[in-house]
Amino acid sequence: GLGFYLDKTSQNYDSEIIVVPNFESNDYLYSKVALLNSKIKERDTLFLKQLGFKNSTKINLIEVEPIIDVYKFIDNNTENFELIKLMAEDGDLNKIIKDEITSKNYPFHSLHIVTSKKFSNESLVKPLLDYLNNSRYYKIVQKEYLNNVNIKIKENDSIISQINGFLNNFKKTGDSGIKSSSLVYYNDNMQLNEIIKTKEALIGEQGTHRLEIVNFDKIIKEISIVTNVKNTKGANNKMKLILPFLFLFLFITFTILRSFYRRQLAKSKLVQ
Repeated sequence: GLGFYLDKTSQNYDSEIIVVPNFESNDYLYSKVALLNSKIKERDTLFLKQLGFKNSTKINLIEVEPIIDVYKFIDNNTENFELIKLMAEDGDLNKIIKDEITSKNYPFHSLHIVTSKKFSNESLVKPLLDYLNNSRYYKIVQKEYLNNVNIKIKENDSIISQINGFLNNFKKTGDSGIKSSSLVYYNDNMQLNEIIKTKEALIGEQGTHRLEIVNFDKIIKEISIVTNVKNTKGANNKMKLILPFLFLFLFITFTILRSFYRRQLAKSKLVQ
């Protein structure tokens, strides 16, 4: 009965939010989470209430850890690849990719939250993300990032339009058999091939920039949210099975010790 009662009253729930820190805000993310977790341990309910957390006494832990993905870390980034290569020459690669300094710079990170009751997104996830995205400095950086991306998109669209115009003129000239004085020709097709490759590269770059606009709408961008998963690890939700065996073990131990004590007491009386 005690085991059933403890399982019902002392439940733990895990929640996980996978996030991407934009604008090189990795260290900012870790420092903000460390501050928040210290306030939770101190039971600073006033601070947590001001952030919008309800039932903050039921929040036991908020921590952040990197999602180790070395391939994503070096993807299309020569500097990161050379860094990993250089560091691997002087030590164990497995330790290096898990090192705190290296792991902070991975693109994806996991916010792990432990609570003793179920929370709605409005009472847990939203206040947490609002807290992490509240930075005057990074809001200014975000504005400039988005402005630069929009400028690049506009300029790339203009270049692609010019290339399309050039290719259309080239096609018309080829179909009519008349050479245009405004076009420069080589004996081979190298120039035309380079223009086509440039257009393909610009189209791919435009796709990347449009994805950046989607991802750059927040300083700390949430990718996935999973809440209120009942924690059944260790002794959690197993007290109804553990306690009977524990009490039986204590009973048997007590019985054996009592029997041993009585035998020793009887022997001492015989000696006397």
